[in-house]
Amino acid sequence: MSELFADTHCDQPLAAKLRPSSLDQFVGQSHLFNSESPLAKSIEKKRPHSMLLWGPPGVGKTTLAKLLATTFDALFIELSAVLAGTQEIREAVNRMKVARGQGRTVILFVDEVHRFNKAQQDAFLPYVESGDLILVGATTENPSFEVNRALLSRVRVYRLERLDPDSLLTLAKSAFAHLNSDLFDVLEDNHKRLITQAADGDGRKLLGIVEQLHHSYDQQRDTALDDLVVACADKPLLKFDKNGDHFYDLISALHKSVRGSDPDASLYWLARMLKAGADPLYLARRITRIASEDIGNADPRALELCIAAWETQARLGSPEGELALAQAVTYLACAPKSNAVYMAWKAALVSAEQGSFDVPMHLRNAPTPLMKEQGFGHQYRYAHNEPHAYAAGERYRPAEIDSQYYFPSNRGLEAKISEKLAFLRSLDERAGSDND
Repeated sequence: MSELFADTHCDQPLAAKLRPSSLDQFVGQSHLFNSESPLAKSIEKKRPHSMLLWGPPGVGKTTLAKLLATTFDALFIELSAVLAGTQEIREAVNRMKVARGQGRTVILFVDEVHRFNKAQQDAFLPYVESGDLILVGATTENPSFEVNRALLSRVRVYRLERLDPDSLLTLAKSAFAHLNSDLFDVLEDNHKRLITQAADGDGRKLLGIVEQLHHSYDQQRDTALDDLVVACADKPLLKFDKNGDHFYDLISALHKSVRGSDPDASLYWLARMLKAGADPLYLARRITRIASEDIGNADPRALELCIAAWETQARLGSPEGELALAQAVTYLACAPKSNAVYMAWKAALVSAEQGSFDVPMHLRNAPTPLMKEQGFGHQYRYAHNEPHAYAAGERYRPAEIDSQYYFPSNRGLEAKISEKLAFLRSLDERAGSDND
C-alpha cells in the first residue's frame, strides 16, 4: 500500500495523510508497472480497462484505484460491498450516466467486491460490456471462487503482493519525514527489521507502528529505544485464514517441502500453521495422507508413524502431540519417495468408472451347492498350494480390463517389490508358453 503525501485532518490515520497523489509516488508492486505489464501499457496509452485488484490487506488496492482515476482524469465513484445495497448501486449507476453524458470517463471502485452476491455483480455487466464505466474491484479473496464467471471474463485480474521489507522501509522513511521526526535515522538495523517483520507485508500496519513509535518516542525519552520498538512492534499476528487461500498455500508449502525431502522447510511450515492456530488433528490427517501419496510402499513404516503421531496428538494434546507431529513430518521428509501407489489408485479409479464388468466365475464366492453347480468358484487355484505360493498364469481381473496400474519405483522397499513382481511376471510368461 503506498501512501505518501497529501495532508488533511490532524486526526486522520497516518495512512490517509500519506496517500500518494501520483503513480510515481506509489511504493511496491513493481511487477505491475514494468514495461511489459498490461497495466503499464494501459497507462501509457491512456486506455483504461476494467480490472480486479487481488491481494492481502494493506498493499495498495484502494490507493492504486484512486491514482488510476487521477491518471485517466476520470470521475471516481467508490462503493463498499460490505455496506452498499441495491439503492447505493442504483445511485452509483445514475451518477455514472450523468458523467457519461458530460463526456467523462467513470471509474467505479468496489471495495471487497466478492461480498456482492451474484445479482449485484451482474448489475455491472452491461455497463462494463458497453464501456460506460471502468470497474475496478478490490478483493482479498481468490476471484476464481468468489467472483461470477461472467464478470471475471470481462476484467483483467492483477495480483498485488505483500510489501517486501525494502518497500516497507521506504514507506517508514517517508512517514517519519512527514512527522518531522529524525527517528528513522536513529533506528538501528535490528529495530528496522523488527518493525518490518511486525508489519508482515501490510503497509497500513507499518504506518500504524511508525505513528505509535513516533508518539511513544516523544513522550518517553527516558525509555530505552529497544524497549520502545519491541512494545510498538508487538508480536506479529501470523496470516492464517482457515478457509481461504493463505490456509491452502501453507498446506501446499508443507506438503511440497516434505515431497522435496527438505525436513527443515517442512518443520518451518508445520510450526507456522500450528503457531497461527491450525487444528493439530487436521494437520495429522493431512500428514497421514502425505505418507500414502508421496512415500507409499517405498517405506510403509511412514504410514504407521503418522497414525501413531495422530493418536498421540489426540490423546495427549499440546505440546506433546505437536512434537509427535514434528517427528512424523521429519521422517516423511527424509524417507524414500514414491507416488506409485497414488498413481496406481488414480488409474484404478478411472478403470472402475468404465463399466460394471462381471467378476470372473473362478473368483466368485460359492457358499451354497447351487452356486457351485452354476460354476461359481470353478477351477479356482489356491495360491498357497502352488510353487512360490503363486498361481502362475492365473487372471484376477475382468476380461475387459488388462491395464497395469502399479509401477513400483526403484527406491526403498519398492525396489524389492519391483524385483518380486518382475519374478512373478516371468512365471506368468513361462506358464503361458507352457500352455501354447
